Amino acid sequence: MEIQKVGVIGAGQMGNGIAHVMALAGYEVVLNDVSQQALDGALSQIHKNMERQASKGKISEADVKAALARIKPSLTLADVGATDLVIEAATERETVKQAIFEDLQPHLQPHTILTSNTSSISITRLASRTDRPERFMGFHFMNPVPVMQLVELIRGIATDEPTFSACQEVVARLGKTSASAEDFPAFIVNRILMPMINEAVYTLYEGVGSVKSIDESMKLGANHPMGPLELADFIGLDTCLAIMNVLHDGLADTKYRPCPLLTKYVEAGWLGRKTQRGFYDYRGEVPVPTR
Repeated sequence: MEIQKVGVIGAGQMGNGIAHVMALAGYEVVLNDVSQQALDGALSQIHKNMERQASKGKISEADVKAALARIKPSLTLADVGATDLVIEAATERETVKQAIFEDLQPHLQPHTILTSNTSSISITRLASRTDRPERFMGFHFMNPVPVMQLVELIRGIATDEPTFSACQEVVARLGKTSASAEDFPAFIVNRILMPMINEAVYTLYEGVGSVKSIDESMKLGANHPMGPLELADFIGLDTCLAIMNVLHDGLADTKYRPCPLLTKYVEAGWLGRKTQRGFYDYRGEVPVPTR
């Protein structure tokens, strides 16, 4: 089956990035959210990001204009159901994702492939709540989507080969690289990345180093482009905590226990860049460590 029209559910940071790359690759895109404000903000951000690419000579102004014309905002799931491929990119909470797929189901075409951009939740479990587990899989983009080259493809226990192959072809058309991951908690990237971030938070919690010294040590000593605490702020501390909880619950190993300091920051509403405070305070001209 040739995929021509893509539905993206969720107009947040990941959703607008997915819509961005899909439209540039020539797909017709329906971008859905429950909030008109979120949709307006997403379209503005997509335009801004495409203009940045054009200013660097990576795409032309004609590419920008054509891609933006391919994105149709929508507040109704019925519009999403008319697409060939659906990518759910809502908040990282299983109950929210399950509710979306249940509400979407009556509107789907028989051939529509369902996918989730979840970074940690069981694909098999999500698929079991739909009428098409064989046409359901994980489609995990990295953040920021227009920049990062990897896409994790995760099969559920029932995912069939045509579905997997169709998603592989989409990734190739985007000019990105796919990595096949088994359906275990957090898959590949976050199974490795999140415990490292959690350990960095423990290093801060135990007083081994300050925010600045931990981040500089990993940037200069391990050649990481961002320090782990800076990266956590970029990802969102609530998302980091959610993934650590999935790892801890799913694998029943104490090495995945979320650091109490990470939990405290999330409880305080200090979620990183999106709330202007996390391990750094972003409210001034230059980010300042909060510890």
